[in-house]
Amino acid sequence: MGNLQGKVAIVTGSGRGIGREIAILLAKEGASVVVNDLGGGSDGKGNDTKVADEVVAEIKEFGGAAIANDQSVTELENAENIVNTAVEEFGGIDIVVNNAGILRDRMVFKMSEEEWDAVIAVHLKGSFNMTRAASPHFKEQKSGRFINFTSTSGLIGNVGQANYAAAKLGIAGLNKITALDMARYNVTANAVAPFAWSRLIGSIPTDSDKEKARVDKLKKLSPAHIAPLVAFLCSDEAADVSGQIFGVRGKEIMVFSQPRPIRSVYKEEGWSIESLSEIKGSLQGSFTPLEVSADVFPYEPLV
Repeated sequence: MGNLQGKVAIVTGSGRGIGREIAILLAKEGASVVVNDLGGGSDGKGNDTKVADEVVAEIKEFGGAAIANDQSVTELENAENIVNTAVEEFGGIDIVVNNAGILRDRMVFKMSEEEWDAVIAVHLKGSFNMTRAASPHFKEQKSGRFINFTSTSGLIGNVGQANYAAAKLGIAGLNKITALDMARYNVTANAVAPFAWSRLIGSIPTDSDKEKARVDKLKKLSPAHIAPLVAFLCSDEAADVSGQIFGVRGKEIMVFSQPRPIRSVYKEEGWSIESLSEIKGSLQGSFTPLEVSADVFPYEPLV
């Protein structure tokens, strides 16, 4: 008996990489899994239904239960169809893992509206669509698990990823409000920021020695490292864990802080540009440095 025996899970973007590893582990833990993947490239273009079918076949080979779905999460109607697939095929829905994603990296002064819209649609709107479609079922049965995928690109920062970072930080906000809205119904929502080598990460440019060194570190990180934390958060053991942001970097698991005031100033008569200029120095000691993910995680991955 696995830890997720009798549960029904949807894992979006689970034809490859991190999503594939999650779908397989959830199935090994006893969950019936809807393997959702459009089968597109890292930029979201294209459609290859064999991608999801192959994962389903792999799950069935070891005796697990799974069904493929190749609909895009960018449309609410599709999300509802994905949830209905789980309910009709397996009798219910207990877990939603919002993992689907694409990249369209570009410096902000060169990014097109289409590049912005495409990334926001898959990551942020897609996560909302799946949450909206599943939450009425969770509310009615008074149980459920949402796992949302965020990124240090949004939590900390990375160059050339305005669309991706905005979507991923937006997902952190969506995760927190989902946790608050659904708490009374015994439903949890947690976010995971993964460090792993995948086809999305493979599109990071390596034009400089610093970028090449960063990518070389990421190549050491397997998508399989991410799956155990997700499986745990889906289990009954994590019923009291909600609204959190976790990171997985190799065999290291971390909990991220969330924004809170760290220093304040008060002036009874109110502020002016001049008076703010006078106290700027006293606040600067508490400013967050302008860093990218590699600055915050300069050490070798613990693998």
